[in-house]
Amino acid sequence: MKAIIQRVSQASVTEDGKVLGSIGPGLVVLLGVSEGDGDDQARLLAEKIANLRIFADAQSKFNLSAFDVGAEIRVISQFTLFADTRKGRRPSFTGAARPEIAQPLVVRFVEELRRMGFRVAEGRFGAHMMVEIHNDGPVTISLDTAEYGGQ
Repeated sequence: MKAIIQRVSQASVTEDGKVLGSIGPGLVVLLGVSEGDGDDQARLLAEKIANLRIFADAQSKFNLSAFDVGAEIRVISQFTLFADTRKGRRPSFTGAARPEIAQPLVVRFVEELRRMGFRVAEGRFGAHMMVEIHNDGPVTISLDTAEYGGQ
């Protein structure tokens, strides 16, 4: 699994002109699922993100986690994180999991965050959405479970 995490002051998702939801201060997680990912990767990535110290303390140092600040989290499935651009000019997405594999793992990831006590908002799987992100900092972090023994 891959994730792009953005610390935000606010974020919202719109589909067909209708706001699906918004969050205040917290995190937007753009989540990609690859072939071979499973429950272990979903759990590992959720725990990593929840405990990642990317919020500033009183001395403006990154010492606080999403737990510490009561962050809200918006999760948006994004297969394009697995774009392969090594050949040609059109990306290939063969590394991304098929929808019937990816969707349950996105749900599992969200369930893990909720189990930890977070308020989690979701996008609509497979939908064309407009995502408005007010990146705070800006702070943007990339995580890949394959890089730390998650796969």
